[in-house]
Amino acid sequence: MAGYMLIPVLLGLATATISDADENFDVRRHLSTSTRYGVVKDIANNSFVPSEIPDHCTPIHLNLVARHGTRAPTKKKMKEFDELASRLKHLLQDAKEQNQSSDKVPTWFLEWKSPWKGNFTDGELIHEGEDDMYNLGIRIKEKFPELFHEDYHPDRYTIKATQVARASASAVAFGMGLFSGKGKLGPGRHRAFAVISESRANDTMLRFHECCQKYKVFKKRHEPEVDKLKEPILDKITGALVERYGINFTRKDTSSLWNLCKHEASLLEITNQACGLFSPSEVDFLEWTDDLEIFILKGYGSSLNYRMGVPLLQDVIQSMEKAIKVKEGSVPGSYEKARMRFAHAETLLPFSCLLGLFLEEPEFELIQRNEYLPHPPKPPEERIWRGSIVAPFAGNNILVLYSCKEAPDNNTSQYFVHVQHNEYPVSMPGCNNSYFCPFEVFKQEIIAPHLKHNYDALCNVGVEQSQNKHGCGTIGEQGRTCHSSENTCGTSRIS
Repeated sequence: MAGYMLIPVLLGLATATISDADENFDVRRHLSTSTRYGVVKDIANNSFVPSEIPDHCTPIHLNLVARHGTRAPTKKKMKEFDELASRLKHLLQDAKEQNQSSDKVPTWFLEWKSPWKGNFTDGELIHEGEDDMYNLGIRIKEKFPELFHEDYHPDRYTIKATQVARASASAVAFGMGLFSGKGKLGPGRHRAFAVISESRANDTMLRFHECCQKYKVFKKRHEPEVDKLKEPILDKITGALVERYGINFTRKDTSSLWNLCKHEASLLEITNQACGLFSPSEVDFLEWTDDLEIFILKGYGSSLNYRMGVPLLQDVIQSMEKAIKVKEGSVPGSYEKARMRFAHAETLLPFSCLLGLFLEEPEFELIQRNEYLPHPPKPPEERIWRGSIVAPFAGNNILVLYSCKEAPDNNTSQYFVHVQHNEYPVSMPGCNNSYFCPFEVFKQEIIAPHLKHNYDALCNVGVEQSQNKHGCGTIGEQGRTCHSSENTCGTSRIS
């Protein structure tokens, strides 16, 4: 039965040839979480409707959760590309010994070497990533002048980052943009500011995935099964590449070439080498395999993926509550205007899920009831869940707390939450798809169901037993997916 259900995928790929390339197709927008922020930040969902903030409402607090900017390849990826260079030489030599025609062989294969060979910038922020974060800081300052007109003070503007260089460097680049013109340093009138980091080993706020033992068990168990789900697509594309270029590629070669495509296009703006090997429809399917992986291992595929982010959610909601109390005078002193955090895709993805983003309202109700959520549909079907939109480099969620006076001469205020993803307003399924959600509704309908879970209970209690119990067995041919800490599972067809 499982083999039969894979037929539609294979047939769809069988029709993909290089001739279906669309000159309007921009591969840089289809690189899943390797996508540059500037390429996709202005792409709004078809259902996007610009929201209007009422005139009698004023922002009083801002929360930012952002992924680091565009980075260099990690050591693991650099090693993969060095191995790919050797592999291509071997494949070309093999083709030559078999007297195969070299007419089909891409010319760049002949002398290709990894552009990152000998590079020691393991995963560090690159110049383009610095620009993304610096300009994000400037835009946020310009968009919310009511919050950022005051002089810097660490209690007024809190900046946090993980103890990973690319995240803290992103925080610095962002802060330079945010506070530009506010100091006396250099021609840009910059000023110094503080970036706070927790110990990498104990950062349950921004690196909760590293501290959650049950999640490590879950991920280790399911990674091979996710690879199995991707194999039919990789195999079919590999067959197409062999026929197209006359080289005996393997599934591993195809995977490495796709990784090279993503890094060349995102970091170097090169789209006519590794990316040029694939047709647009093949890119669509390869992108989907990446999106499926982050859905299962980092997104809605398991409630553990996002509920381990409860400490971050608590921090966000507590900062809003404190801002309200200070404004109303029940707590003395001046209140914090913004709390800004810089971390990783493994932070941003779960946080987006906790807010119920990228869901239709019926799907939101499913996750609130701990029920199964189906996997993202394959191309050519439309899907909301795209890594290039959900968590590109420098991807971000902004939560703005507004105070709205009922009347100009009335001191009584009501409070509302406005959420933006990648700087665009997003509707909240948990708030009747509103763009402007009453704070108490936001707390009750979106936040409260998650806060009944405790991080230590979710992540570290009974870890030994969880190695046998958690994970619901398999997500293999039928796409079995765990969706709660209580071992509630669902089954979907992988077709």
